[in-house]
Amino acid sequence: MMHLITSREFARDLKSAKLAAAEGPVLITTRGKPEFALLSYKDFEALNGGAEPEKSLWQAMAQLPATGGIEFEPPRLDLKLQIPDFGEENAPPAAGDGKR
Repeated sequence: MMHLITSREFARDLKSAKLAAAEGPVLITTRGKPEFALLSYKDFEALNGGAEPEKSLWQAMAQLPATGGIEFEPPRLDLKLQIPDFGEENAPPAAGDGKR
């Protein structure tokens, strides 16, 4: 059995919406048009094919095997920085010279 409630009713009486969702989907309307659907978790799982929700990066990393005892020494990066030579013709205009 599908229930229909307004977003205002949903905001005022969440408990009734949850009880109705236990019986079947609840369509929540805004200005008379369906905008959201509230389902029980059991119904959601049925729609989702029983798949588990995606894991967060933190959860996935927590399941990795322990990495103690692994030594890693990244190679040093040898950078030589130089100040660019813009030359007179490539120099940016001086402040207040009126050129744009």
